[in-house]
Amino acid sequence: MVLEGIQNSAGKPVLLKMVKAIQDNKDYLSEVDGRIGDGDHGMNMNKGFTLFGEQIADKNISFTQGLHELGTLLFSRIGGSMGPIYGSIFTSMAAAGENVAVIDAAALAAMIDAGLRGLRELVQAEVGDKTLVDTLAPAYEAIRKAVQEGKTLAQALEEMKAAAEQGRDSTKDLVARFGRSSRLGERSRGVLDAGAVSCCIILCTMAEGILEQARLEQPGTVS
Repeated sequence: MVLEGIQNSAGKPVLLKMVKAIQDNKDYLSEVDGRIGDGDHGMNMNKGFTLFGEQIADKNISFTQGLHELGTLLFSRIGGSMGPIYGSIFTSMAAAGENVAVIDAAALAAMIDAGLRGLRELVQAEVGDKTLVDTLAPAYEAIRKAVQEGKTLAQALEEMKAAAEQGRDSTKDLVARFGRSSRLGERSRGVLDAGAVSCCIILCTMAEGILEQARLEQPGTVS
């Protein structure tokens, strides 16, 4: 047997892993943002995710319930553009997966697709505009393709992670077309986009957490 996914109801450890990843990278995110932005991306993301971690600490909460709470909190408590952006992504993902019992590769692909569509209702950015879309869209295409090809959960998640990392890295050579950094024009080239970096951290951590939880739920299976 191969790993199939995780129980939605048992997804809290994945959420807490995401919280820790943002906390661990808060200084790096602000450093990246400070090169062409206002330097508060790490601080804002850390504030939101830390509040969320505290909010769910004593709760028995599913993966999609947690994503909804995280998105709602970011909407209401985090300033700037990132609160609404990540709020839209996470609440859209949660809505797409709320009735799913098992988060497998197909379910996660559908959730990420919904998150991307939710984001595009808010920001009309496309791949190449030096935003987190450069991370999120390739990650979705990679997991969608892996599901179509019948690949295992582990294979699908590894391909999603690789695409997210490539998308993140691609922003270094792009010119910003949205947000404060867009005012810099050509001077924004040569620096990673902070949103693309945080999106990559979140997606990769989510993938790693799902794999870890799947192995706990299905001991003795192969990836």
